Amino acid sequence: MGAKAAASFIFMLFFLSTACQAKLSSSFYDKSCPNAESAIRTAISAAIARERRMAASLIRLHFHDCFVQGCDASILLDETSSIQSEKTAGPNNNSVRGYEVIDKAKSEVEKICPGVVSCADIIAVAARDASAYVGGPSWAVKLGRRDSTTASRDLANTDLPAFTDSLDTLISGFQKKGLTARDMVALSGSHTLGQAQCFTFRDRIYSASNIDAGFASTRKRRCPLTGGKANLAPLDLVTPNSFDNNYFKNLMRNKGLLHSDQVLFNGGSTDSIVTEYSRNPAKFSSDFASAMIKMGNIHPLTGSAGQIRRICSAVN
Repeated sequence: MGAKAAASFIFMLFFLSTACQAKLSSSFYDKSCPNAESAIRTAISAAIARERRMAASLIRLHFHDCFVQGCDASILLDETSSIQSEKTAGPNNNSVRGYEVIDKAKSEVEKICPGVVSCADIIAVAARDASAYVGGPSWAVKLGRRDSTTASRDLANTDLPAFTDSLDTLISGFQKKGLTARDMVALSGSHTLGQAQCFTFRDRIYSASNIDAGFASTRKRRCPLTGGKANLAPLDLVTPNSFDNNYFKNLMRNKGLLHSDQVLFNGGSTDSIVTEYSRNPAKFSSDFASAMIKMGNIHPLTGSAGQIRRICSAVN
């Protein structure tokens, strides 16, 4: 092997080694910004203290980010001449919330460590802190993501689950992101905190056969047959402000509000998982944390890919 070839070979080995090392780590900011997570937690806690519903919104924001291009904060980018914002995609428009909370957390982190912590990492930490604040599990968030310089409204319209999806469609969609059916059911459990707009469950409460009659009657009060399409209703009527396993108990009583919720317990392959979580809240919490870690590892930008945005809604 000649000198040039040898040098090239060594460089290639170095490149491959560096690429392999560019993995997420819970200690990523220990030296460059040791107080980052504390600053984020303070901002997230203040936001949820003002509005309890924000906890569910921040968990959902992380989910909607990771399912489109990976966990890269592409969901935060505003529309420009060169960027089609994901904010206006069907599943996100007038639905996804919490952008301003992430902006606030970012501004606090920028005060102590300018240009160091990515918006993508802030979203991931915010989801964990939101879960913990309302009594859900906590976990060590793996960090080191970088922010995308692009967004994809088209992918947001095709890759995010829909409230009309069948069980097979849901399982397939999650599998494409490296998540199992168990991961999908566990992640769906965060719906115990969420709210839905009338238009997303109107067909179910007026037309479905696999729904508790009293439950449907109660829900019709907030969701008339015509009008009121944006009226909000909690997905869990019993404990809407607490992270618990009541969502699964509801499904077993045919009290899932969305079609895509009830299909998880409707004589299909995930019935046993729903039953398990309804009986074992500790197992649900553990599996939820594990699934969130897996989801947070969907195609992150690391190393020199992407950038660290100074403002989360715009490319530098």
